[in-house]
Amino acid sequence: MTATTPPTDSRPSALLAWFDAWAAAERMGDVDDRRIDWMRVVPFLALHLACFAVIAVGFGTFALVWATVLYFVRMFAITAIYHRYFSHRSFKLGRGWQFVFAVLGNASAQRGPLWWAAHHRHHHRWSDTEHDTHSPTKDGFWWSHVGWILTRKNFKTQVARVPDLAKFPELVFLDRFDALVPMLMFAGSYAVGAWLEAAHPALHTNGPQLLVWTIVSTVVLFHATFTINSLAHVWGTRRYATEDTSRNNLWLALLTLGEGWHNNHHRHQASTRQGFAWWEIDVSWYVLYALSKVGVVRDLTPVPTAVLEEGGLRRGVDAP
Repeated sequence: MTATTPPTDSRPSALLAWFDAWAAAERMGDVDDRRIDWMRVVPFLALHLACFAVIAVGFGTFALVWATVLYFVRMFAITAIYHRYFSHRSFKLGRGWQFVFAVLGNASAQRGPLWWAAHHRHHHRWSDTEHDTHSPTKDGFWWSHVGWILTRKNFKTQVARVPDLAKFPELVFLDRFDALVPMLMFAGSYAVGAWLEAAHPALHTNGPQLLVWTIVSTVVLFHATFTINSLAHVWGTRRYATEDTSRNNLWLALLTLGEGWHNNHHRHQASTRQGFAWWEIDVSWYVLYALSKVGVVRDLTPVPTAVLEEGGLRRGVDAP
């Protein structure tokens, strides 16, 4: 068995599959099985239920700031790294930085980089057709928002779609054991809260409170990310007459640091920036541009002039 071939045991315990995402590859790879794998999604459901623990741990300013920072750092890791880098290769990173940012993306608890990129590449290939994994126009809001991610057919990492990523053992490790980084993050949040309670009591926080607000941040991050699947194909405007139903939406762009310019993205998915016009706020692009100036990232892919002109935009006037 090679490092990039999922194991073929079709009857692993549900508990093992929680920690080893490739353990049930054969069972989870049934392409006709759209049933929710209830045992496999227990951790996902448990995180949602754990949000109600805010009633017990209470609200604190530090905890809110902690949750907010975690949201934006991990949203950047999803939008800029999992999406624009791993899925579309719209810029370049050195191997060390690639791993660092992959860990940050993994901390979102949205599974591993290979799984994420493989499903997203499939979405672009078949967008809004019967083969699309999460089309709201074909399967409705709930399926496109969250249903698809819970089914047996979509748990498997489709390694054949991401051979460029599968050649890195460290990325394969993160993908296979995709629960490890989130678990360490939750444990770390608890430890920081416990330390602050003892060392800086004026901050009025503690271990349980930071843990619960980290979970809240994670669940909000889930659903903010999912809105691009469920809403960005039904709500907004269309600059480009793409073959799918992708739309541009300012509110979704603000929520997801730039992903809401979805019609732009579907017109030219190789571009690093998704807000093509200067007034289209794209925070992930701003951060990537800044990182390129200090040498962390390189070779940002521009929007072609022909694509700008097709959308009624002019380089140097409407767009950089």
